[in-house]
Amino acid sequence: MPSPSDDPLSSSSTPAEWERLMLEKVALASIREQRAARQWKTFVRMAWLAFFAVLAWVLLQRSTTDARTLTAPHTALVEIRGEIADGTDASASNILAAAKAAFEDGGSTAVILLINSGGGSPVQAGIINDELVRMKTRYKKPLYAVVTDTCASGAYYIAVAADQIYVDKASLIGSVGVLMDGFGFTGTMQKLGVERRLITAGENKGFLDPFSPLNPGQKAHAQAMLGQIHQQFIGVVRKGRGARLKETPGIFSGLVWTGEQAVSMGLADKFGNADSVARDVVKQERIVDYTRRDNVAEKLAKKFGAAVGAGAMHAMQESMTLR
Repeated sequence: MPSPSDDPLSSSSTPAEWERLMLEKVALASIREQRAARQWKTFVRMAWLAFFAVLAWVLLQRSTTDARTLTAPHTALVEIRGEIADGTDASASNILAAAKAAFEDGGSTAVILLINSGGGSPVQAGIINDELVRMKTRYKKPLYAVVTDTCASGAYYIAVAADQIYVDKASLIGSVGVLMDGFGFTGTMQKLGVERRLITAGENKGFLDPFSPLNPGQKAHAQAMLGQIHQQFIGVVRKGRGARLKETPGIFSGLVWTGEQAVSMGLADKFGNADSVARDVVKQERIVDYTRRDNVAEKLAKKFGAAVGAGAMHAMQESMTLR
């Protein structure tokens, strides 16, 4: 164990030696701090460089994939899975980009929409339906919808754009209706002694506020909007299904039907799956999947970008706070 005499700043040091040693310590600490700062800056720069390199590679891969043309005859497939909404895998931008590539490919004989979705945004579904109808006409290729488990609400809105709809006997089909849901907490707030203070400019700006009593006028307005969207939905179904549709009083009530019931009601055409439709209907057993999915590199790029962006934002906030 070192003795006190080994300490360069011991009491035995002269004032000149003590001052020199202190200056050396301060200088070394400053050098170490500057070195750490330079290393951090280098790391950040390399991280950004790696991120942009990965991003460029991803974009190049995607553009190369999208630009390919498969000359061998095949059945094109586009999958619609999960919630239909902006920003999801089943968004209008993703579905239509895949469908456009499928229709444009010189080797595709027909396009199959493989659907397993409970619906979602009527706006996104409407955009997809309109564009699919336009693509069928432009490219003169048949479009078939094939349902696995579920094709309800917005998903069925899309499916009726197809020339034929194939289902399994136990598939769930239909739900031709529109809803707007929420919660009301007024009773709970009263029990807890919580007062709602809502200040608005415009008497309906707090439209259907969950912490305020339900306003009859606002409820009637919401019901009118839902009714209009429902009629738009019904019109699309009638146009898409035509004379095949056997209308009953409850067919547009929002109920869901089995695939077997849907075929008998004209909501669907026949029983089948993607393989059987490609083999027996399209007569091209080879299936090529055009569905747009994030690959591993894209997922890593998104996560890395989010992490770096969060770090940059935190650093910026820190610098703003210190000013």
